[in-house]
Amino acid sequence: MVFDFFGAKKKVVVAMVHIGALPGTPLYNAKGGMQALIDGANADLEKLQAAGVDAVMFGNENDRPYVFDAPKEGVAAMTAVVSAVKPNIKVPFGVNFLWDPQASVAIGATTGASFVREIFTGVFASDMGVWEPNAARAAQLRRNLGRDDMKLFFNINAEFAHALDQRPIEMRARSAVFSSLADAILVSGPLTGEPADQSNLRKVAEALTDVPIFANTGVNIDSVADIFTVAQGVIVGTHFKVDGNTWKPVDGDRVKRFMDKVETLR
Repeated sequence: MVFDFFGAKKKVVVAMVHIGALPGTPLYNAKGGMQALIDGANADLEKLQAAGVDAVMFGNENDRPYVFDAPKEGVAAMTAVVSAVKPNIKVPFGVNFLWDPQASVAIGATTGASFVREIFTGVFASDMGVWEPNAARAAQLRRNLGRDDMKLFFNINAEFAHALDQRPIEMRARSAVFSSLADAILVSGPLTGEPADQSNLRKVAEALTDVPIFANTGVNIDSVADIFTVAQGVIVGTHFKVDGNTWKPVDGDRVKRFMDKVETLR
């Protein structure tokens, strides 16, 4: 299957821009303030675009411990960071505020994002407690904000959590597309930076032929060839960082090597 979410019918690489911890969170660097967050995002963005990634996604992975209900100061700050960086963005971009679908949609709609990633469906037992997202409210918000064009990427198996829904993953994916209007389905590993189960990825890909399938976590230069035999896209964060460490800045050389490998595959 081919698709043109990002203006090109090919296998797609979406790279993460991990914004520093936002105001209102325990790890926020009050001394550096908002300017440090903007500078860090700009630095990572520059390296990712120079290496030729197809799209970028801004996320608040540093806002640990994670929450389900986004704090107002975090939503405001992330909107401000993405808006400040936007003049330098040369590729399509998305946003993801962990783990709040409505906050993600609001930030995406306001900043002009092409897509939003979140857990939109399901019930999970998680580090944060019982996880019950509401896809309908997120879709309604997208409509009310006049952004029907903004795609919703459904992460179908949450990180840091276990699905209480015992249906097979491929059935949950089919159901999300049918009942909740998913524009793409993402398959994740158990934690940020850890790979998705290849058999889960294949089951979902075989069950769905009308929406793109993405590997959402743990993709690296050694696994991308196998993943692209199944998925239409990958989302890469940790592997692009210095020493492959999620919390470090982007390493431009690592990104370039990865993208060179991808070019040989497509």
